[in-house]
Amino acid sequence: MMVPDYAMIAEISLFSFGFSAAKVLSKKITSTFKLSSEQLSSQDHYDFGMRAVKTVISAAANLKRDQPDASEELICLRAIRDVNVPKFLQDDLKLFNGIVSDLFPKIKQEAIDYGLLDTGLKESCARKNLLDVEGFIGKCIQLYETTVVRHGLMLVGPTGSGKTRCYEVLQDAMTCIKGESIGGYVFEKVLTYVLNPKSITMGQLYGEFDPMTHEWTDGILSSLIRLGSSSTDTTRRWYVFDGPVDAVWIENMNTVLDDNKKLCLSSGEIIKLTDYMTMMFEVADL
Repeated sequence: MMVPDYAMIAEISLFSFGFSAAKVLSKKITSTFKLSSEQLSSQDHYDFGMRAVKTVISAAANLKRDQPDASEELICLRAIRDVNVPKFLQDDLKLFNGIVSDLFPKIKQEAIDYGLLDTGLKESCARKNLLDVEGFIGKCIQLYETTVVRHGLMLVGPTGSGKTRCYEVLQDAMTCIKGESIGGYVFEKVLTYVLNPKSITMGQLYGEFDPMTHEWTDGILSSLIRLGSSSTDTTRRWYVFDGPVDAVWIENMNTVLDDNKKLCLSSGEIIKLTDYMTMMFEVADL
């Protein structure tokens, strides 16, 4: 089987986004993932393939657009950290930091000032009678960073670990600072639609044909996504699947979660997701 040349693909992509040192940076990005795959523990949610490389490049492109005069190595380092740090376990994070510091030896990353977002998160915590501890605010910011570069993501943790509160606080904060911007990202009102896919049938989730009359009945998810897709405003919509993920119902989400961003229904209808729609999966484990 042919293995794609990740470094060359990354190099061409970086050049297309205006990076002049793309050749060196592409090798550093691919080396980071190669060393991570060899040295870090084996976890189901770790991905060091082409999808991860593409996400880092996408994050780097956003930062380059916002800060065209900033150091390209610093931009790349921040993109690698923003995309990967949220998913690593505590022990693996130390190893990852070591790998990154070896590949970017002279680059010192300064603390990022989230300003309005940080203030908004703390005010949101106060409104919800929550303590704005540093770890929780950090997780909310990591979730925000992930929503910027990915349209499909997972919140993983046992019951009571703060998964629901994390996205609720971020939603509230982003809605309150609507119209403001950080790094070229403009905050908009955020709506969440929460459903448990295991509490209903596949037909109720995606829609189904009546076996007797052959009449099509819309599902809950297809109705919600159609509503969001046809909307002309810039309101962000988060679809939260609060329940275990299994092969039966997640199968139909393949084309939604890849770069096609389309929900294909058994009626033949194809609904295209907009850039303002995000799929979140809230699960206890993988």
